[in-house]
Amino acid sequence: MDNLIGKALHLKDQISYADGAVISKILLKKKTGNITLFSFDTGQGLSEHTSPFDAVVQVVEGKGAFIIDGDLKTVKEGEMIIMPANIPHDVQAADQPFKMLLTMIRSKK
Repeated sequence: MDNLIGKALHLKDQISYADGAVISKILLKKKTGNITLFSFDTGQGLSEHTSPFDAVVQVVEGKGAFIIDGDLKTVKEGEMIIMPANIPHDVQAADQPFKMLLTMIRSKK
């Protein structure tokens, strides 16, 4: 991770796809939040879950299907979506592989 600090990154090139898998790569990890790059092969995803923190997702390649509190949203390359804390959500590469950058924002209540 430290070798990435201060360098310009082309996000698409920082992670590869793997057949039948979801891959993650932590780019920055701090007490205040994490930045993680993901790749999803077609048909792969993260099952419904909640997080105690707000999350910002930017799709950097392809398109992903996001179900947030039962509402389906398709997010394409160059777009972002905010997933609020404590709300059920899931992420799927329904019909094509895609890559996303996840930024978790931790805050005190």
